[in-house]
Amino acid sequence: MNYTAEAPAVWDPAFADADDCLLSTDQCVVRAQHYFVKGLIEIPVIGSDEAFSWGVWVSLSRESFSRASDLWDRPGRETEKPYFGWLTTDLPVYPATTLNLKTRVHTRQVGERPFVELEPTDHPLAVEQRTGISLERVREIASAVLHADAGEQH
Repeated sequence: MNYTAEAPAVWDPAFADADDCLLSTDQCVVRAQHYFVKGLIEIPVIGSDEAFSWGVWVSLSRESFSRASDLWDRPGRETEKPYFGWLTTDLPVYPATTLNLKTRVHTRQVGERPFVELEPTDHPLAVEQRTGISLERVREIASAVLHADAGEQH
């Protein structure tokens, strides 16, 4: 019921050894100029108590990233106001790119990934987040993601 991106779309494996770059499971810095956090776009599954989630990367301003980092392990951080960010994960199962969709990143309790709320536009991903998806749509996404992963390995 969830799929995750390993790195923001702008990440290049060549950055791994650079002093001004960082990629962890939760945070990413590129050239000490671009800052990202990993969060979840959660989509209700109609007729189920579960949600489908995309593990995605969102770019934050330097100030927001610093603030989020300062609070990373601090109990009570979930009271923080949401941060504005740009989606930096391309989810190819959608007909229009998901790159650069506007988001609000909601910090949750320590140990939980932030919740990524998409701007309520007519983009299919934003519509799905607002209205939910069927179990059949979850299967379609799973199939598309599996085929995309298999294609990358050839």
